[in-house]
Amino acid sequence: MFILGINGSPNKDGNTAYLLQEGLAVARELGAETQLIHVSEALAGLEVPFCENCSSPCEGSCGEENKFGAALDLLRTADGLIVGSPVYFGTISGQLKAFWDQTRVLRGEKALLNVVGGGVTVAAARFGGQEAALKAIHDLMLVQGMIVVGDGHRDYDCGHQGACAQRPSRQDANGINRTRILARRIVEVAEATRGLRFR
Repeated sequence: MFILGINGSPNKDGNTAYLLQEGLAVARELGAETQLIHVSEALAGLEVPFCENCSSPCEGSCGEENKFGAALDLLRTADGLIVGSPVYFGTISGQLKAFWDQTRVLRGEKALLNVVGGGVTVAAARFGGQEAALKAIHDLMLVQGMIVVGDGHRDYDCGHQGACAQRPSRQDANGINRTRILARRIVEVAEATRGLRFR
């Protein structure tokens, strides 16, 4: 079982990365292998760091022999994704959007079909647009054909759409707890659906 965290923040050690690390720690406790991708690093070496729809169907030329290509290879092997983003103007970061737009090649390969995913968002305020950003993350996943998890049940609740936190996330006990629950649900559902993925 391989669970991949995707940090959509430009900050490697910020609030979003902290929550993703909390979630990945739970996945490891459950026996999964984990890794964290920082999208700002994956995009750094690209001449054009956003999709220009240069070929249709996508040939993935933007991922040839670079850090972005290495990130695509990790995505191809993932059983589950925890995707995190800070809230910028009520939605996800531009970095995460640019990164995901360039995963078009994976859609053609069905590489993320039936991979399990959930979202984590952090904003400056308690009600700072986190759920709107989570819905944007879910849309990214749904277009790839992923299985999206959210709320569990009354006594085991990661949040209706996913885990939301207020910065500083290290001091948000509720956000940390819900991130941990989300990670556990991703692992559980990924184990239950293992046979549905194209590997």
